[in-house]
Amino acid sequence: MTTLFSNYRLGDLTLPNRVVMAPMTRVRAAAGGLATPSMATYYAQRATAGLIVSEGVQPSPIGQSSPGTPGLHTDEQVAAWRPVTAAVHSNGGRIFAQLMHGGRVSHPDTIGVRPVGPSAVPAVGDVFTPTGLRPAPTPRALDTAEIPEHARSYAEAARRAVDAGFDGVELHGANGYLISQFLSSNANLRTDGYGGSVSNRIRFAVEAVSATVEAVGGARTGIRLSPGATFWGVEESDVPELYTALLTELARLNLAYVHLEATADEEVLVGLRRAWPGTLVMNPTLPMGPKQAGRDDADHWLGLGADLISFGRAFIANPDLVERLRTGLPLAPVDEATYYQGGDAGYLTYPAYQHAA
Repeated sequence: MTTLFSNYRLGDLTLPNRVVMAPMTRVRAAAGGLATPSMATYYAQRATAGLIVSEGVQPSPIGQSSPGTPGLHTDEQVAAWRPVTAAVHSNGGRIFAQLMHGGRVSHPDTIGVRPVGPSAVPAVGDVFTPTGLRPAPTPRALDTAEIPEHARSYAEAARRAVDAGFDGVELHGANGYLISQFLSSNANLRTDGYGGSVSNRIRFAVEAVSATVEAVGGARTGIRLSPGATFWGVEESDVPELYTALLTELARLNLAYVHLEATADEEVLVGLRRAWPGTLVMNPTLPMGPKQAGRDDADHWLGLGADLISFGRAFIANPDLVERLRTGLPLAPVDEATYYQGGDAGYLTYPAYQHAA
């Protein structure tokens, strides 16, 4: 009988369980977007996960969304990541890098230039800058000729990720960032081949994934999606049609997986499971929502056809999450105040479960 603790073949990897550590931005990188020794410890502490997906990593300087996030676009960044991936592998783990281009969700104070997006439509809300929260600026609409360069940036970062020792990459196509902006019907007002119809709005995502597969192979490539989500003010018309069309195109590329967030009705998500012939990673509760996922949520989605289950907040406060889920131990609560504060407190200081003597 398949359970959360059954092994699973993912591309060329054998996962010892079906628990995935979801990508979570923690803004602990050093100047220059460099990974740090503390990041190596943080991920190594959680290496019992079947798969770790790293925090969002910018594939280019203009793709950076927030200060304090790491990159994979310089040789120095590659070198800084190698101790992180080595620490995970030494502890028996496997790790993919999430490649995240923020698009319009950025600020000139962070990246030094005006952010870009599919159209000159600002995100809704305040964005992080080096001097605190600021209103999201109006991005510069990308010229048609520029768009392939941004699609290729994922592929170039994927090559660097493999060089840095990552087992693969996950393109961040969710939560209102650049790929999500192109999928959107209100952030993307283009009238060229990248906007308007469903087939045009999925084009950038397909090109970015195709370039990445060409660079590092389908077995090393996944994508995360948030159907129907409204993060940063994005809206999507015709969600089932949009994502069925996208998954149909992606199915030709033999990806390692598609990673869905629970941002649409269960009926829609189950329909997308049927539309996707490959491995499905399911994040079973709304990201940043009121509920922290647990064993019951995982079992529910395994019963609905998901292959792997990702956990976010539960992994922050419970480095031994797999064992706690396996044995029914209580999950420690997370201190949300430490999500982005920097330093090791609330990062490396959560202990494994302390059994009575």
